[in-house]
Amino acid sequence: MSIVRWGVVGPGRIAAKVVADFVHVPGAEVVAVASRSAERAEAFADAHGIGRYHASYRAIVEDDSVDVLYISTPHPQHRAVALAAIKAGKAVLVEKAFTVTPAATREIATAATDAGVFAMEAMWTRFQPAVVRMRELIAEGAIGDVRGVQGELGVNAPTDPLDRYYNAAIGGGALFDLTVYPISFAQMVLGTPDTVAAHGTLDAAGVDIEEAVLLGWADGRTASLFCSLRCATPGQMRVYGTEGWIDVPPRFHHPDTVVLHRTERGPQEMTLPHTGGGYAHELREVTDCILAGRKESAVMPLADTVAVQDVMGEVADRLGMHPQEGPAEL
Repeated sequence: MSIVRWGVVGPGRIAAKVVADFVHVPGAEVVAVASRSAERAEAFADAHGIGRYHASYRAIVEDDSVDVLYISTPHPQHRAVALAAIKAGKAVLVEKAFTVTPAATREIATAATDAGVFAMEAMWTRFQPAVVRMRELIAEGAIGDVRGVQGELGVNAPTDPLDRYYNAAIGGGALFDLTVYPISFAQMVLGTPDTVAAHGTLDAAGVDIEEAVLLGWADGRTASLFCSLRCATPGQMRVYGTEGWIDVPPRFHHPDTVVLHRTERGPQEMTLPHTGGGYAHELREVTDCILAGRKESAVMPLADTVAVQDVMGEVADRLGMHPQEGPAEL
């Protein structure tokens, strides 16, 4: 295989941004798109120069000319599409949040592992050059022993109950759209937490509007996180160590810059711009892994996705949320 042939499932706003970045990904080509609406699929294909479109998810799963599917449907629909694709031997890149329940995430991860099929969560943050550099600094001991993470991410979102943010039927709420980012960031830096505490607010339909999350580790490390659908916040993270700290300026989930502060030294700013819209880096990771025959990404392994989903499951329980996972079959 010299070219990885991509298909897109769910031609929405995020898919349009992601597809625009394929021009920056050697060895990759988008060859098909699928929607439950033939009109939407055709319009997306025309807008992005994609050769084929399908009027059902099943059709693109059965398309032999597609090697990997980028799944950007609403969160509860990820499960059925991913499981069908894996069963058909197709690799998957599943948009965050991976699913809306820990059980469904484990189901997909197990299916991919058992089938020997590549699967990865589309957590683009981990592949941003500035975040890669931050991880290198931490590994080098630039801030000593890392003891904590603190950050927030908020938007003043539309309150229309039909909009994705406030629509429980399609996995709306702060947890799956926003809070997944700082939880994944904290897990990336500190590993899987031992305790989860959460406090927040639900609307009348049971959609979480905002939450504060405190993660704890047995050795005393902590992560303090806040996310909101009604408060626009800077969107920044700070990693604390025994010999300094690292700031990830707004917005931390796709930054161009990190700032290293070391005890009794001035700040050292490092700017590493992302390519295109910032999605090219995760797309290149998947493409390179498939070409190399790897079944998982070392940067975004399935075990980390499972760990993050477990934390989100505990947050949902503590807030009294009852997310409804979609069916297991198309």
